[in-house]
Amino acid sequence: MTLTFAAADGARLAYSDEGDGLPLLCLPGLTRTMADFDYLRPHLPPCRLIRMDYRGRGASEWTGAATYTVPQEAQDALALLDHLGVERAAVIGTSRGGLIGMLLAVLARPRLIGLCLNDIGPEIHRPGLVRIFDYVGRNPASRTHQALADALPRNMPGFANVPPDRWLAEARLHYVDTGTGLRITYDPALRDAFLAAFEGPPADLWPLFASCAGLPLALIRGANSDLLTRETADEMRRRRPDMIFAEVPDRAHIPFLDEPESIDAVRAFLGQCI
Repeated sequence: MTLTFAAADGARLAYSDEGDGLPLLCLPGLTRTMADFDYLRPHLPPCRLIRMDYRGRGASEWTGAATYTVPQEAQDALALLDHLGVERAAVIGTSRGGLIGMLLAVLARPRLIGLCLNDIGPEIHRPGLVRIFDYVGRNPASRTHQALADALPRNMPGFANVPPDRWLAEARLHYVDTGTGLRITYDPALRDAFLAAFEGPPADLWPLFASCAGLPLALIRGANSDLLTRETADEMRRRRPDMIFAEVPDRAHIPFLDEPESIDAVRAFLGQCI
């Protein structure tokens, strides 16, 4: 069931809260929604699964490009935990969600039990960003979910051995069929916010990663990722030799999280968080 709560500025943000046990806060990718974790959900051990749509995405209120920032989304995540009365939670962050998770380790370290990063790290490879620049904020040319599903294998280099029904599921999860074409499930102004965030020289995010010291930590990488290079993943492992690590074959950015390698890593991570 999708519920809503009011953020500090009054924006209505959507979330779901189900199950009992270890609180697990799931933070989706840039343009995505709580549905990012639909594939992982059946494979999780018993836990309290908390998911959210960032402002401007999914069922959450559109609040304008100036508010679509990682710091704001981190504050919204903390506001959700406060709303639910959750003192501490383990966090799984996919792509942008991982950046938010690392920032939470700076802003509210006592609130984190551990952090699992899905194909993201403190260095973001420029070619992967350029690919995102090309599509963010734009509706797809495909007119139907099936047409988009047929096109995705060509448009998603680095993915292999993905069954057709998964591509169709992806099309249905992330695009709305209006009857006259497909529409993105987020505010198109997110494009302006995203482009503005990467103007100028890249920020040094290694201090964010360092702030995770002492926390249970896991990293899942798509073996063909164009956003998280193997060199960055290797450096993360060098700095945190205790970090759980999984590389998922036949996946680029981002793994779906129901691959055997992903499931094993998430379960091992949650085992460390108990």
